[in-house]
Amino acid sequence: MEDILTIRLPNEISKMLNRTPEEMCRDMRIYAALMLFRLGKLSSGAAALMAGVPRVMFLDLCAEYDIPISQITPEELHREVNSE
Repeated sequence: MEDILTIRLPNEISKMLNRTPEEMCRDMRIYAALMLFRLGKLSSGAAALMAGVPRVMFLDLCAEYDIPISQITPEELHREVNSE
């Protein structure tokens, strides 16, 4: 089951971006999923589902937009590796 959301945008926005309404819908799903993942509101799997792409492709999108896929700091990683 899916929820359907309606977003009103001025026509000028689609024209500025040179996107059809269908392309805008797809883009906004992806961008919203990326932002919610970045904010820690969704897991990568849930964000991929929201974006309508496979998880591996979503992780590639994260790399493309410089969104870290791990919240671990370099210091934490160093401590984790050295503790074993």
